[in-house]
Amino acid sequence: MNSLQHWTNTQLLACLFGLRGGHHYRACEETLEPLFSATEGRWQRKGAALREVFRRWLEECLQRGEVLGQPDQVKNYLRLIFKGQAHESFWVLYLNAQHQLIVAEELFRGTLTQTAIYPREVLKAALRHNAAALLLAHNHPSGKVQPSHADRQLTEVLKRALELVDIQVLDHFVVAGPDLASFAEMGWI
Repeated sequence: MNSLQHWTNTQLLACLFGLRGGHHYRACEETLEPLFSATEGRWQRKGAALREVFRRWLEECLQRGEVLGQPDQVKNYLRLIFKGQAHESFWVLYLNAQHQLIVAEELFRGTLTQTAIYPREVLKAALRHNAAALLLAHNHPSGKVQPSHADRQLTEVLKRALELVDIQVLDHFVVAGPDLASFAEMGWI
């Protein structure tokens, strides 16, 4: 059997989704972008299904191993969560004492430019999930990945509130399309 890495995009898509309608896959021969950014019809369903498969696989990886040892999987997981969102949202990844993923959830959803975050609700959810640590993440639909001053202030407030109950904030990510900023990598956590 041929190595899959040598297959064309058309061959891979036909293998995944069947040969029926294989001529439609030619639109993805040069780039797979149509599959992942389609807004209607067959491509949207297939792209969404494929993204969801990838998201679930990455989530399983994060549940089995320490998230800090898998920075690329965390970043790819977050990119998939926020892919195509036209509104801001705030997600929390709840971790156990071994820093493995317990669950990830969207806690707050906002508008194109802002989301109201309530530290009390973050704390309640972390206690409900029996989390020992958290990863925070939100998106900037504007496409600018640079964290704002308000983002930094919020992170400090959340860190202080969660420290009172021995829950550690390990990182806060800002996602803007394919770009991602990590507060920990910038030395802010």
